[in-house]
Amino acid sequence: MYGLKQAPRQWYERLSNFLLSHGYERDKIDKTLFIKKSKSAIILVQIYVDDIIFGATNYCLCEEFVAAMQGEFEMSMMGEISFFLGL
Repeated sequence: MYGLKQAPRQWYERLSNFLLSHGYERDKIDKTLFIKKSKSAIILVQIYVDDIIFGATNYCLCEEFVAAMQGEFEMSMMGEISFFLGL
């Protein structure tokens, strides 16, 4: 899809449909933030162009997210984030 004018929109639509079908909810204000709550834990998934930043209060949720994403998409893990948009 790279190189096409509609590529970012198509990628976001495909990814958001995947997340929504797996129980994530889109934030009402930030449409690139997806949230999934379980009994006592929460996972946040932030989409930034073609990067995905995620974090959870329970490590098992992170492992489940990675497994689901790798099962659907070709992706690589870059490791823990230490710097994001100047923060």
